[in-house]
Amino acid sequence: MLSALAIRDVVLIDRLDLSFRSGLSVLTGETGAGKSILLDALGLALGARAESGLVRTGRDQASVTAEFDLPTRHPVDDILAEADLDPREGPLILRRVVTADGRSRGYVNDQPTSVGMLRRLGDTLVEIQGQFDQRGLMDPGTHRDTLDGFGGLAQAASAVATAWTGWHAAAKAHTDARAQVERARADEAFLRHAVQELDTLSPQVGEETELSETRNVLANAEAVLQAMNAAADALASETGAEASLGAALRAIERISAKAGGRLDPAVAALERGAAEIQDGLAEIQSAAADIEADGARLQDIEDRLHAIRDLARKHGVEPDSLPVLHREMVDRLASLDEQGGGLAQLSAKEREARSTYETAAKSLSEARHTAAKRLDAAITKELPPLKLDKARFETAVHRLDESKWGPSGMDGVAFQVATNPGAASGALSKIASGGELSRFLLALKVTLAGVHPVPTLVFDEVDSGVGGAVAAAVGDRLARLSDRLQVLVVTHSPQVAAQGAHHWRVEKRADSKSTTTTVVGLDEAERREEIARMLSGAAITAEARAAADSLLMQSR
Repeated sequence: MLSALAIRDVVLIDRLDLSFRSGLSVLTGETGAGKSILLDALGLALGARAESGLVRTGRDQASVTAEFDLPTRHPVDDILAEADLDPREGPLILRRVVTADGRSRGYVNDQPTSVGMLRRLGDTLVEIQGQFDQRGLMDPGTHRDTLDGFGGLAQAASAVATAWTGWHAAAKAHTDARAQVERARADEAFLRHAVQELDTLSPQVGEETELSETRNVLANAEAVLQAMNAAADALASETGAEASLGAALRAIERISAKAGGRLDPAVAALERGAAEIQDGLAEIQSAAADIEADGARLQDIEDRLHAIRDLARKHGVEPDSLPVLHREMVDRLASLDEQGGGLAQLSAKEREARSTYETAAKSLSEARHTAAKRLDAAITKELPPLKLDKARFETAVHRLDESKWGPSGMDGVAFQVATNPGAASGALSKIASGGELSRFLLALKVTLAGVHPVPTLVFDEVDSGVGGAVAAAVGDRLARLSDRLQVLVVTHSPQVAAQGAHHWRVEKRADSKSTTTTVVGLDEAERREEIARMLSGAAITAEARAAADSLLMQSR
């Protein structure tokens, strides 16, 4: 709850420190005393729009500090963690500083933060119900969650949110896979052509090097053959090495027997030489025959070498990598058929997840319609005592277009009112006048007291335009509401003021130099006088005091 409010240099307020307690707190005072300034100041700490005109004349800046006592676990803790702000170890303190040029700064427990963060935190702490406030129940965006809270539909709503997450996860998986297949299909024609080229060419690892070497040899075939022929002549001609070696061997063999074995090694060496010459000659002749045979293949070898190199350049790989690329492309083509089957499975999962979501959302929708009827009946009972007996409240639950379905289901929910018989229903903010609007909101809050998580409610002008029994009914409902929540109300009604557990009077004091608004806490005797003043005006009569006593007695 709101435990303290410190205001410095805001309009007519110089320095003001207020402490609040649970229950119903009322603020009264003469018209123009500055009661609205208190709400403006509180709004600043809660992230409301700041204007330079809020700074007291002659001062450089204004500041407002609001302190809240909260339970150990509260929604603000998650917000602080999400914003990387230090966790609270005690009260939560929101502070806003506004300079004379209209600039402002926000702080959470003395940590600098944005005004948007103050507003986000403030939305979980205080709800100001008034003609011009567009938060809380005035915000149609809150109506669906409010109805779910009233109807006890948290578990059903959670099931819908879970089903929504499952459906969209399945839809995304299907969409992503389909996009991948479509990209592959777009390349399919290229893949098939490339695989056909590789199938036809069937390049092998190392083939490009071998072909290149062979081509080089064949390109120099004439010079190579000439050298081979010269070598063969040198070995095999009548005066060549083979003939000379043979003559030497025959000469040695004729006299080897007379040499007593001393020429045997020479004979063996000459025989080996003769054999090596024959082998060398055979190799030369074989190589020459191969070159002569390959000469006819030179064009084919060059054509294949060029084909391999061109295909490698086309795919941006080295020639020896073509066989690997070939296998990869074949595998990619094969996977297209497999992906087609996978798409069918993903599509079935998406349909199943959608069906689960629709079933859960339709069940939640039926429960919402039932809860809406109960809510309408409960609020209708609250309207006659608040002088709204001719008004009609309606919780409109309607099916949204599929494009607007979401984790909260397929329903839109709006609280609508009609203030005159036969008139069409419309939004709260557009149909009800200022006083009517505050009383509608009061009826809603009384009915929804156990639903809304915001611990502090502030009502402004809730008693506008009413008096007597209606004002008493307003006060009674504010008191009932304060049994569960902290309630602050700015009021001109003595019937409402008499219901307060705590009472402050807003006063304007002026001297020759300045005018200042201050707030005074009232004891029992002072409360009696203030309520008597509200009943009779400036001249407080004995009858007014007696009437004040009666109102105070009735409120106990």
